[in-house]
Amino acid sequence: MRENRLRTLWKSGGAAVNGWLAIPNSFSAETMAHQGWDSLTIDLQHGMVDYQAMVPMLQAISTTDTVPVVRVPWLEPGILMKTLDAGAYGVICPMVNTREDAQKLIAYTHYAPRGTRSFGPVRATLYGGADYAEHANDTIVTFAMIETAKALDNLDDILSVEGLDAIYIGPSDLSLALGCRPVFDDVDPKAAEAIDHILARAKAHGVVAGIHNGTTDGALARIAKGFQFVTVSSDARLMAAGAQQVIAKMRANKAPASTGGY
Repeated sequence: MRENRLRTLWKSGGAAVNGWLAIPNSFSAETMAHQGWDSLTIDLQHGMVDYQAMVPMLQAISTTDTVPVVRVPWLEPGILMKTLDAGAYGVICPMVNTREDAQKLIAYTHYAPRGTRSFGPVRATLYGGADYAEHANDTIVTFAMIETAKALDNLDDILSVEGLDAIYIGPSDLSLALGCRPVFDDVDPKAAEAIDHILARAKAHGVVAGIHNGTTDGALARIAKGFQFVTVSSDARLMAAGAQQVIAKMRANKAPASTGGY
């Protein structure tokens, strides 16, 4: 089966730089994949992407060594299984709040006897290899999102679930749940304390910690703290930021209109 480079990177103690795909288009996904990201996450929870758009985006990412990850809309077995069948090598599940939620997530993403995932890896075998079924349970990476006060209360119970590879912090939702401003990087003190606590408990349980970031400086600071999966911006945000830089420079340096004749 094809190597999951996230697992290899983490095993060596490294941190994965993850990009985010919000534009439902295979060409933009392919362009992003060719820039050297360790992984790219297709976002089915927020934004414009649906399942039919996701499949060609996964195919586009497959033209590179970038690891294809998908954030599913919810903890629902059908979409989790179809996403893996389409060839995702990692899934991020939002709003995992209890040990039972985490147990369901592991069950839905693993074949028996470890879980209850139904067999039908129609595209996954094309991407992963003919021996996909034999090795999928130990190759696919499963993330539980920790982003609510309830998840914080149940943190150790969630982290202790066997088969959970990683957690992923959504700083904005976590901040809102704690009565703070919904931001990525410069979070309020209460949210910052919660993020540090989640990271420490994840390390204690041997679970990889990931987090969403708004800037490269924020992501680098979190890698220095011990996060091993950091998302920096998205295709849509990067496109907008690049366009803004061009327009700002052009407007600032635009020659004044001529007021004379010849």
